[in-house]
Amino acid sequence: MSSTKDIDALIDMMAKLPGLGPRSARRAVLHLIRKRSLQLTPLADLMQTVAATAQECLNCGNIGTQDVCDICTSNKRANGELCIVEDVADLWAMERSGVFQGRYHVLGGTLSALDAVGPEELRIPRIPDRILSENVTEVILALNATIDGQTTAHYIADMLDGQVKLTSLAQGVPIGGELDYLDDGTISAALRARKSI
Repeated sequence: MSSTKDIDALIDMMAKLPGLGPRSARRAVLHLIRKRSLQLTPLADLMQTVAATAQECLNCGNIGTQDVCDICTSNKRANGELCIVEDVADLWAMERSGVFQGRYHVLGGTLSALDAVGPEELRIPRIPDRILSENVTEVILALNATIDGQTTAHYIADMLDGQVKLTSLAQGVPIGGELDYLDDGTISAALRARKSI
């Protein structure tokens, strides 16, 4: 029996995380072992706590430790704006910007005929109920600029047509971006969304 069986298993488990391969996982595990009391033990304790308490918000799909997240319970966020995002990572990215002050609706993915993902597999059917119950006046479609993201956005736009103001995030050249490094789709979206100066 290997004397490093548990350590090897931890490295294998860490290597499955996004952004980490076997080498990065090995370095991270060795670092954690060297800093056992300062990092490994507290990390293990926190992971156990999060595993026991993390849950999806029953209202929007965000991840937190209560049935309904802080964003959904905040009266300050009840401004009539509902931002629809693909997943929790997108919600957290929007929150990091600090610009959006409304509420969110996490779909849990996008429509995909190839993967047999229809509206019922996502949180799409719940959107009209939220619009009525939360007095939503604007729905912002903040979905990724992929084929599935755009298909999902069109489906939701058709479903809500005439019920509420519909907007989407602007797409195009990022601040500091150089045209030479951008893909054709980004350049075309930027050209279509051009504005007067």
